[in-house]
Amino acid sequence: MLVCTTHHVDQTRLLAAAVAGLARDGDLILLVGDLGAGKTHFTQGFATALGVADRVTSPTFTLANRYVGDIIINHLDAYRVEQIVEAEDLALPELLEDGVTLIEWGDNLTPVLPLDRLEVRIVMGDGDDDRRLELTGVGPEWAARWVDLEAALAPWQVV
Repeated sequence: MLVCTTHHVDQTRLLAAAVAGLARDGDLILLVGDLGAGKTHFTQGFATALGVADRVTSPTFTLANRYVGDIIINHLDAYRVEQIVEAEDLALPELLEDGVTLIEWGDNLTPVLPLDRLEVRIVMGDGDDDRRLELTGVGPEWAARWVDLEAALAPWQVV
């Protein structure tokens, strides 16, 4: 696990942009954290780094947003998913075939998700804008990129 800290929303977006630099078609990224922790801010930085010009907003009510940049970004919100059966409405297998998929509240869907993914847990810190980001690679795809991820996130890592 990599542990990083940010002290401003813009730093969280920059950290996400660094992660985006390693993203590949078919990647899955789970975003976990309390309400207001910064999951959508992370997605905004990630999407901007990959050439998305549209305004990135939380898909809380739409459940899924799709953005086109250098690569397609699927942005889902599983907050309202109370039972795994409801995940079928999100058409996950189809979404995972095209672009990078980021799922807010992704821990609600863990039993039906593929093994390869990056999990990003965002925890609020002492200050209003302080965040602790805990990144965990699951499966061989992220294991193969782990050294590169460590290097990309060096400015924010907690030693």
